[in-house]
Amino acid sequence: MAEHRLLFSKTGRARYISHLDLMRTFQRAFFRAGIPIKHTEGFNPHAFVSIALPLSVGYSSQCEILEFGLLDGVSEQEVPKRMNAALPEGIVIHKCYKAERPIKALTHLNYILTFDYAAGRPMGAENALKELLSRESLVVEKKSKKAKSGVTQVDLIPLIKKWTVEGRSDTMILDAVLAAQNPGLNPELIRVAFCQHYPQFAPEFVSFHRKEALDAEGKRFR
Repeated sequence: MAEHRLLFSKTGRARYISHLDLMRTFQRAFFRAGIPIKHTEGFNPHAFVSIALPLSVGYSSQCEILEFGLLDGVSEQEVPKRMNAALPEGIVIHKCYKAERPIKALTHLNYILTFDYAAGRPMGAENALKELLSRESLVVEKKSKKAKSGVTQVDLIPLIKKWTVEGRSDTMILDAVLAAQNPGLNPELIRVAFCQHYPQFAPEFVSFHRKEALDAEGKRFR
């Protein structure tokens, strides 16, 4: 387990930075900010950083966690200000702190899904989504590199801990707590299931936002 963590948000145009590019961005930012951190060993050492549960491209988040090793010379309190001055717009460091719990204790993620309807939310869409998520089983196909066919089936219901649906004039908001790992549930599969079962209520666009990282007891993970 790494010694230190950064809590950061990724919003705006930064949502479209890929995971690998984000790793490089942080490595360069630590260097530009003059913050000494641990490096890998070998002939080509580079700054060691690791992002817990990488975010899908296009998703926004206010609870991303980056692990690294802070060396002597800079205090934890100094890190956010110096890093924010070196990072691109949309990536904001909120806190630097010592890591006390392993990442495996991060068991759930709270997502906000916003279903957008250009012509206004269709009557019945809210009840349709509630019906779908209230089923005892909801099996969908997803891509899998391990399966010979290239796809595998997954039941979404056991991976959804709790949810609420709110209908508005031109949007529908799903607030859901989903399994984070082993296995985790990508909220994109909820959109896929909804559009498959209720194509008449398919939205023009769905945005995804990570609101909070949680442990098995539903408490905030840091």
